[in-house]
Amino acid sequence: MESSLTFVFHLLLLCVFSENGVVTVQSFTGTYGINYGRIADNIPSPEDVVRLLKAAKIKNVRIYDPDHSVLNAFKGSGLELVIGLPNQDMKDISENEDNATSWVKENVQSFLPETHIRGIAVGNEVLGSGNQELEEVLLGAVKNIYKAIDSLHLTDVIQISTAHSTAVFANSYPPSSCTFNDNVIQYMRPLLQFFSQIGSPFFLNIYPFLAYRDNPRDINVNYALFQSNPGIVDNKTRLHYDNMFDAQIDAAYAALDDAGFKKMEVIISETGWASKGDGDETGATVQNAKIYNYNLRKRLAMRKGTPLRPKIMMKAYIFALFNEDLKPGKTSERNFGLFKADGSIAYDIGFRGLKPSSASSSHLYLRDIQSRGWLTPYPMFLITCATVLLVLIHN
Repeated sequence: MESSLTFVFHLLLLCVFSENGVVTVQSFTGTYGINYGRIADNIPSPEDVVRLLKAAKIKNVRIYDPDHSVLNAFKGSGLELVIGLPNQDMKDISENEDNATSWVKENVQSFLPETHIRGIAVGNEVLGSGNQELEEVLLGAVKNIYKAIDSLHLTDVIQISTAHSTAVFANSYPPSSCTFNDNVIQYMRPLLQFFSQIGSPFFLNIYPFLAYRDNPRDINVNYALFQSNPGIVDNKTRLHYDNMFDAQIDAAYAALDDAGFKKMEVIISETGWASKGDGDETGATVQNAKIYNYNLRKRLAMRKGTPLRPKIMMKAYIFALFNEDLKPGKTSERNFGLFKADGSIAYDIGFRGLKPSSASSSHLYLRDIQSRGWLTPYPMFLITCATVLLVLIHN
C-alpha cells in the first residue's frame, strides 16, 4: 500500500481527465518553453543552464536526449523536462519491449521524482523525412515506450509524444485546406489513433522564418514577424489571420480534423528565427530574430488560442536556448539562440542573462588559446600563472 505522502504526491501531479475518461498528464505548464540543444563546444555547464533558466523564469524545457549530466543538474530545480529518445535509438526500442523498459528505467525512473521529467518525445521529425526505415518503426517505438511507463506505473507522470515538421502536410494555405501528405498518412493515422487513446498532443515544429526565407517574394515579412500587415482571410472559414504563426497552427488543426482527430491539441515543439544566415538566407538578421521572439513571447503571454481554436491556449517551445556552433548545414542552423555561449543575452526580448564569473571567463580564454597550440611548448606553471593573472585583472 502506498504511503500517505506518496498518495498526496500523485494527487498533486499535473493530471487532467480526458473526455474518454483516461487520466492523462500535462507535460507543459503555462505557455512558454524552450529547447535546450547542446550540439556545441562552448556553451555553459548544465548547472549554469539551470541558473540561467531560473533567472529567465522559463519552466518548460525540451532536450533531445537523456544526457545524465543534464538530468542530474536539473534535480531539485523545479524545472519541467520533456526528454527525447533519439532517432538512432528508435529501431532497437521498437523491436524489443525489454529494451524500452531498460531505457525508461535508466533514463527516466531513476531520476524521478527529484528531476521533474514530464514527457518523452519519441524521435524528432521522423514522418516526412524520407527515411522509410524510421517511419516504419516510429509507432512500434512509441507503443513500447508507453508499455514501459505503464508497467512502471508512470503513466500519471509521463506524457508520450513525437515532434513533426511541416513536411507531413500536403498544403497549408489557406489554413482550412491543410491535409496530411499521402506519403505519410499510412503511418500518421495509426499513430494519431494511439495518441488519441492515451491522451497525447500533436507536437509540431513550425518556422515562419523558413517559409519567408524560401519565398520572400510572396510572403510579407511583417506577417511572419507578428507586425502590422493586412493579413489573410481564409475564404472557407472566413477567419482573418494577421500572423503566420497562428495560421500554421490552424493548418495543423485542419489536417487533424480532416484525419478524424478534431479534439487533439497542437503544441509547438519548436519555433524560432535565425539571427544570422548565409547570403541566400533572406531575413536572417539579429533585428528580425529580436522582433519575432519578442512578439512571440507577447503572443503566448496573452494565453489565448488561435482563430480556429480560440479556447485552446497556445503553448510553444522556443528554438533555441543557445547558438550551437557544431551543427551542420546552413549558417542559420547555428544561430537560433536567445543567449550567447557565455550565458549573456543575444538580444533583448525581456530576459536576463548570466554575468560570466571571472573564473569561468578566464577558463574559456585559456581553453581557446590552448586549442590554438600557443601554450603547448611551455611548462604547466605558466598556465597556472596566467589563470591567476587573468582572475586578478577581472577582479
